[in-house]
Amino acid sequence: MRSSDALEPTKAERRRAERAAANETGIWYPRGYWKRFAAPGTLWMLLFFLVPFYVIVSVAFGTVDPVFRSPLPVYQPWWWTFDAAAEAVGKIFGPFRETYIRTFTFVVVASGICLVLGYSVAYYVARFGGRRRTLFLILLISPFWISYLMRMLAWRSLLTEDGYVNGILSGVGLPVVGWLEGKPVTVILGLVYGYIPYMILPLYGFLDRIDGALLEAGRDLGASPRQTFWKVTLPLSKPAIAAALVIVSLPMFGDYYTNNMLSNSPRTTMIGNILDDSVNTSGQGPEAAVFTLVLMVMLLIPMLYYLRSTARELARR
Repeated sequence: MRSSDALEPTKAERRRAERAAANETGIWYPRGYWKRFAAPGTLWMLLFFLVPFYVIVSVAFGTVDPVFRSPLPVYQPWWWTFDAAAEAVGKIFGPFRETYIRTFTFVVVASGICLVLGYSVAYYVARFGGRRRTLFLILLISPFWISYLMRMLAWRSLLTEDGYVNGILSGVGLPVVGWLEGKPVTVILGLVYGYIPYMILPLYGFLDRIDGALLEAGRDLGASPRQTFWKVTLPLSKPAIAAALVIVSLPMFGDYYTNNMLSNSPRTTMIGNILDDSVNTSGQGPEAAVFTLVLMVMLLIPMLYYLRSTARELARR
């Protein structure tokens, strides 16, 4: 008998299975036929991801031009220097530690707000949209037609001292708030405003595909609408929640323009602002590359968790 480690089919068994499938369907495909469709995407990733990534690594462990202070990438690993990397990592655990903690706090809070609001909107459109579902989808997608800069400028104009928000506050007898004076709540609300469409659309696409028979079965078994949501709809939508959180949170970590537009204060500095400052500062090219690599490693953790949870969900099915 074959051991449990050798339960996978052998090459001969796979060939027999392919022949049996071909005999049943009457269609024969050459070996590796479907895998060849991944070739364009694989070449694209090799050219436009791995090559630029290696350039960043070469800059991180390279040197700086002594005259023009521009980064000089070193493509030979045996000539790499780790002085800039050590200095950058020291800054992460030193003067920039609060910035990293602040960024994680902003992203977690903003992602949580996006999840609560986005799930509510997606659930309503998927379940109660009816004939107006197309209109709701157009309203959800329409922010993508406007540039992010224009949306942040509009948000900024609403939060000025003489803007509509302070006008409403003063109208009800409340004091005027300096929203654009380095307040964390302003940056968090800006992140929510800028990225919430990326949360709504994946959730809607998944909730709309949930079989209504499952919901009816829950009600037939005596569950109330609230119990049906918590015991049927929400567990089924966990993969969509994980995907939406990944889509929303990953770009937030590298966002720097929201803070520049709505605060531009050291009290709300994020990781993206450190990267932007390092890139635009003469002689700090290797340091900026190291910060980029550290951020990529940090973002790989939630991405790998999402891939692992998705694989487990597919295996259960």
